[in-house]
Amino acid sequence: MQRLAFKMKLNPGQKEAYKKRHDQLWPELKKLLKNSGVSEYSIFLDEETSTLFAFQKVTGDGGSQDLANNEIVKKWWDFMADIMEVNPDNSPISIPLEELFYLE
Repeated sequence: MQRLAFKMKLNPGQKEAYKKRHDQLWPELKKLLKNSGVSEYSIFLDEETSTLFAFQKVTGDGGSQDLANNEIVKKWWDFMADIMEVNPDNSPISIPLEELFYLE
């Protein structure tokens, strides 16, 4: 099991929209993530900087960031593009973070 972490950037004033959209996560996207080995997926917000910190446990070689070719994922990116920083293909600008400490 891998533990992956990354950060993204929320546009100012979009906290409630981001939370609402994730509270209503599409069932087909949830199923895809779980079937791809993603579990314990959490996203936290640093309101001072609008930085989103994401953490997930993954079985296998890749996490949610490796599902870029899936149509459900592309549709989700398009849905989220108006409230966060994105690349030209609407994928979130995502910066992997290196784990320096872990206490089990």
